Amino acid sequence: MSEYEKIVKLWQSYNLNDPHGLDRYLSSFRVLFAYNSGRIENEEITYHDTREIFENGKVSGYTGNTKALFEQENQKLCYEYLKKKIVDKEPITVDLIQEIHRILTSGTYDERRYIENGERPGEFKKHDYVTGIHEVGSFPEDVEADLQDLLEEMNEYSNKDVLKVAAYFHARFEYIHPFADGNGRVGRTLLNYFLMTHSHPPIIIYDEDKNGYYKALEHYDQDEDLISMHSFLKNQAEKTWAKTLERQERRNKER
Repeated sequence: MSEYEKIVKLWQSYNLNDPHGLDRYLSSFRVLFAYNSGRIENEEITYHDTREIFENGKVSGYTGNTKALFEQENQKLCYEYLKKKIVDKEPITVDLIQEIHRILTSGTYDERRYIENGERPGEFKKHDYVTGIHEVGSFPEDVEADLQDLLEEMNEYSNKDVLKVAAYFHARFEYIHPFADGNGRVGRTLLNYFLMTHSHPPIIIYDEDKNGYYKALEHYDQDEDLISMHSFLKNQAEKTWAKTLERQERRNKER
């Protein structure tokens, strides 16, 4: 059995059937996920500020850019919004994608995006924003239809290799680039939502590994190659849960 298969088996052994159980097993994970996911695009975010927000709902003596605090508070609010849906295994819909974006980007749009360009949290992009070295992204008028097509594709394959479907979903979502801002944070949140609603463990994409993450996205953008993304996510999953798995195996031996 591979390390990833052991991690999946461990996750499934938790039998998570209520939000309190999810809180218990994700108490450390959700802080680390919020910190790393936020820091990939915003280097002002710190682990200690993120932990204070999750544990105390406030930060003491903060003098940095308030956008960083909004982004981490929004990560906390988004987790609270999603946890019952995760336990109930509610499917991803276009409406859910928009609501996740609204929560994660509330209060973070700058003056240019909000006033000059008329962009809003929770709404698809109104202008032709692109991303990556290959400048990919759906045209604004095609975003909703492209997302709907993506969700239909996922429904066809969701009972097969869950991690491979998740890799495709994430790479394709980032390729579509549906929003004016926040696509990375929304995409990584949706990635974990999909995994958990299909009885697979969520993944932290670590800030220190973001170059590998960007390269995996670039491989898909250029050649629609999923091998890099699938391999990268598997590696990050093993890294995310290595200590938890080690502790569990030690307990099993002691018994």
